[in-house]
Amino acid sequence: MPELVIKGATVVDAAGRGGTPTDVAIDAGHIAEVGPNLDGDRVLDASGCIVSPGFVDLHSHLRQPGKEEAETIETGARAAARGGYTAIVAMPNTTPAMDCAAVVTEVLELGRSAACEVLASAAITVDRAGEQLSPMGELTDLGVRMFTDDGTGVQDDALMRRAMEYAVGLGVTLAQHCEVSALSAGTCMHEGEVSARLGLPGQPAEAEELMVARDIALARLTGGRIHLQHLSTAGSVELVRAAKARGVAVTAEATTHHFTLTDRCVEGYDPVYKVHPPLRTDADVAAVRTGLADGTIDAIATDHAPHTIEDKERPFDAAPPGMLGLETALALALTELGESIDLVDLLALLSWRPAAIAGVEDRHGRPVAPGEPANLCVFDPSAIWTVDPDDTASRSRNNPYAGRTLTGKVRHTLWSGIPTVIDGVATR
Repeated sequence: MPELVIKGATVVDAAGRGGTPTDVAIDAGHIAEVGPNLDGDRVLDASGCIVSPGFVDLHSHLRQPGKEEAETIETGARAAARGGYTAIVAMPNTTPAMDCAAVVTEVLELGRSAACEVLASAAITVDRAGEQLSPMGELTDLGVRMFTDDGTGVQDDALMRRAMEYAVGLGVTLAQHCEVSALSAGTCMHEGEVSARLGLPGQPAEAEELMVARDIALARLTGGRIHLQHLSTAGSVELVRAAKARGVAVTAEATTHHFTLTDRCVEGYDPVYKVHPPLRTDADVAAVRTGLADGTIDAIATDHAPHTIEDKERPFDAAPPGMLGLETALALALTELGESIDLVDLLALLSWRPAAIAGVEDRHGRPVAPGEPANLCVFDPSAIWTVDPDDTASRSRNNPYAGRTLTGKVRHTLWSGIPTVIDGVATR
């Protein structure tokens, strides 16, 4: 008899949406059978729910090592599991940075006991300083498949070209925080009508778009793959759309906040809405949504960025940028995009497409079928709930959606066949 059976869910995966509700039997970390009237030693009720491949986040800040007061690998992974994630890519802007074997190994070791698979990215340059390449070959040998100086884009054109050439030989992907520092230094929100009215220094859309254009050109020149992080402007979306039409090896992600929030949120000077890149205009949000719908943007990422209450209570221009995202991503996608994007395509943005970008498509985002790894999310697409910033697995509370009513909620999450969330409650 199988160890566990998920009862009465509708299967949705890359093959499409199943017909009638069915059962999914799990044994020894894999799916044993999919069909009606299955029995197991343990049963998880999934009536009225969808069972899909678990989600993969390409952009999580877990803060460890260095800023454990805001988040740890354990708490961040637990928040991810509550959001339906079975794998997350940890960003390298820790203290010290993930730019050497010792720090990457530490993160991987800490991740072994976490509630989902923790994948380590690594910095493109030493200390993310943009001056000298990190030991990319050594870090690739440890299993790193994505390199990024997230938080600060690589400013030196020649250095970025060299990094791309190395990446081609190593078979890894470079991910870029696209921001020209000469245009963004000293800014704290989007440059436009709202920033002018508030008297806050603004970052123009061109600060992002210039680096997007440069990296697309370098990818074309070197034959390398470039992944563009948290696209936020209409111009960036159009640049990626045109590059894909020309066959450039470019992928892109958009965060939940960049398709749900605008710069008008800053009007109350609440630092919870300070994020990097900044919240943009209605037109930019509309362009990001269109990019997600037409396949220009490949993945929904969270850019989960926890901060302590003390840090986020500083004046707006002095507060650190970032907001939580792992536990609300699915619901925001269903609530805000569900009418314009088919459920299969929406789950692709959360699961199998980011899994391919992260290089873990062999075990995440897989079909819900016999023999496949049991990395699964079970969610109720009709559940209505209100975001409570205190109801979180994260150590931090900087949630911009506090009090918002959303539709769709994760009920169970399984990683390697083991429930990490049951009825919305984390189990490890």
